[in-house]
Amino acid sequence: MASSSGNSNSTGSSQLQNSGSVVELNQMNMMDQRKRKRKESNRESARRSRIRKQQYLDELTAQVTQLSQDNNQILTSINFNTHHYMNIQAENSVLRARMMELSQRLDSLNRILSSLNTPTAICGDLVYETDQCFGNHGFNDPFNLPYLNQAIMASPDIFQYY
Repeated sequence: MASSSGNSNSTGSSQLQNSGSVVELNQMNMMDQRKRKRKESNRESARRSRIRKQQYLDELTAQVTQLSQDNNQILTSINFNTHHYMNIQAENSVLRARMMELSQRLDSLNRILSSLNTPTAICGDLVYETDQCFGNHGFNDPFNLPYLNQAIMASPDIFQYY
């Protein structure tokens, strides 16, 4: 009887050990599955992170390319406008010089006309009435003078500049 009772105790304890091992194995399997799921989840997350990082890098590269093109267009526009400004400034200088020259010529012509329209004229060292100096030839009327009745001709070249 002793052997049968010993045998049943060892069987009971071995069943306890086996059931403890099974529980531990189940727990270990569960932990391994959780670890595997966590690793897989981390790998997937890392893969998505790398994809997002690559997309962000691609967007930045495209933005750099676009900004470089915009910068080149702006520089080209600035160079064109600067060149155009310099040409206009040179043209303006030429036109101002021409205007000064024509203004001086106009002043000179106005002085000549005003001296012809004065009632007295200087002949030699003496001051006479206009009729006494020039005779009665109509010098008081500037539009009656033969050289003033001629048309003033201007060619188109007069307005060109270099």
